[in-house]
Amino acid sequence: MANKRKKVSSKPAVEWPTVFLAIGCYGTWLVAGFLIWPSYPVLALVVLTLMVALQSSLVHEVLHGHPTRNASINEAIVFLPIGLIWPFRRFKTLHLRHHADERLTDPLDDPESYYKALWHHEELPEVMKFLLRANNTMVGRFFLGPWMSMIGFFIDDAKQMLAGDKAIRKAWLLHAIGLAAVLLVIQFGFGLPLWLYVLVPMWFGQSLIAIRTYAEHQWSEHPEGRTVIVERSPLSVLFLNNNLHFVHHSKPTVAWYKLPKLFRDDREKWLKANHGYSYPNYFALLKAYAFKAKEPIVHPVLRRVPEKGRAFAPRVRARNVSGLGTAPVPAEPPKE
Repeated sequence: MANKRKKVSSKPAVEWPTVFLAIGCYGTWLVAGFLIWPSYPVLALVVLTLMVALQSSLVHEVLHGHPTRNASINEAIVFLPIGLIWPFRRFKTLHLRHHADERLTDPLDDPESYYKALWHHEELPEVMKFLLRANNTMVGRFFLGPWMSMIGFFIDDAKQMLAGDKAIRKAWLLHAIGLAAVLLVIQFGFGLPLWLYVLVPMWFGQSLIAIRTYAEHQWSEHPEGRTVIVERSPLSVLFLNNNLHFVHHSKPTVAWYKLPKLFRDDREKWLKANHGYSYPNYFALLKAYAFKAKEPIVHPVLRRVPEKGRAFAPRVRARNVSGLGTAPVPAEPPKE
């Protein structure tokens, strides 16, 4: 018990590097819109895009309990959704469910899986199968990924709200309040057309994050082998060191600025622990998978289509943020 108390108290009451980073992110976003946009619009759009990506990484950091011990204060830090798309509370609920490492990549249980169960994939129209194939290349994920994730997520949440889910309704209401403030600033403060903000900072800010998420997880018989380590990248600050994704999954409560030292101190141990699923940098990934799918669309384990008329044990899947939402599907029929 004493050890537990000591462990809790060792965490600082406020992680100031994260607080200052949040101030810098929102401050730079405001400077880009108010001061840079009128004279240097292209530069402003680039800076705004980078800040949207950084704020997305900050949201990820906050939902893991940073930078304070108070969840309400943490949520307030990222309350203004400059990336426009994701309600904080929905992202938090889904992402923490994703951290069940024994279920990683399972499209029925991992809400961030890009795999599909075979029976789900077989029901999709041909155009959607084509888009999914393109989305499994790195270039496709960069351009298509944000829109496919967003549309599938909106459809799924709309269905749940219509079915009466009050928690999701509240999450979207809070998001709408913050979104209204952001849109007013963009349109009337910056004087930047909303359509242009959607097509550049919003879209490509999420596309930058898609570089990180493209290879974060793969199917492996070993749960530890399902999460990547990308050792070096100039984008690591933008990603808040989540290129070291296996380290983050192993120690999800550790602050972003401590992850590089954790990795450096035991590099060989970390690489061995995740069964060698690593890349030196994102360029190596791009070189290998720019126009080539890294993973199959259909999950290697969920390849059997249930036979019609057979009894089955129902299995309700997790809500998915990586593609089209679907209704609960059956598990494989039990063997006789």
